[in-house]
Amino acid sequence: MDPTVSLDLSVDRSSPVPLYFQLSQQLEAAIERGALTPGSLLGNEIELAARLGLSRPTVRQAIQSLVDKGLLVRRRGVGTQVVHSQVKRPLELSSLYDDLEAAGQRPATKVLVNTSVQATAEIAAALGVAEGSEVHRVERLRLAHGEPMAYLCNHIPPGLLDLDTAQLEATGLYRMMRAVGITLHSARQSIGARAATAVEAERLAEPEGAPLLTMERVTFDDTGRAVEFGSHTYRPSRYSFEFQLLVRS
Repeated sequence: MDPTVSLDLSVDRSSPVPLYFQLSQQLEAAIERGALTPGSLLGNEIELAARLGLSRPTVRQAIQSLVDKGLLVRRRGVGTQVVHSQVKRPLELSSLYDDLEAAGQRPATKVLVNTSVQATAEIAAALGVAEGSEVHRVERLRLAHGEPMAYLCNHIPPGLLDLDTAQLEATGLYRMMRAVGITLHSARQSIGARAATAVEAERLAEPEGAPLLTMERVTFDDTGRAVEFGSHTYRPSRYSFEFQLLVRS
């Protein structure tokens, strides 16, 4: 059955908002609230156009806009299929695990590396330790609905907390820190983008050279001590940073 049949879709022809955009906004809202579930197929464009009294190019434009956002995918021989909604992460000191859980994305974690290493100059400067001193390195693959979302590499000062692999796979790093009494206070963060290497592409199920979002963050506790240095890569089709800008008077 066409899942769009049960949706209350309508367009206002007197509105200055383009008809394709009205339709795409309603479909996007249905995906975000779970009325159109991941994996479900949209109906035939011709039938949807006839039902709403729209032209087929208008419906096609609405669907293409959601394909471009990563909410729908066209599969040869299958049709147009709903994929998982993009996580819009607030630009504030929060955990990806908590953000995914709040968005109803069912987060899961695979720990790839959990070991001690010698601090490079960059890591030492970020954490405020001596170069060559021992720090803890954790590499994780964060998944949502069973699909890779982000690769997380974190360096943590020695002796800060017990980084048990099973616990790292069951919850978020910030939750583990808070559980042992660490009060997270502030962070210094930079966001960028670059092409995926072959290793990153395989890890995140993207083609080699695909654009990736990047984020580096140094997090401090309420005493001003650096408690982690994170270097993360994200799939932009599934993930974005969202923040509010204020005008200075």
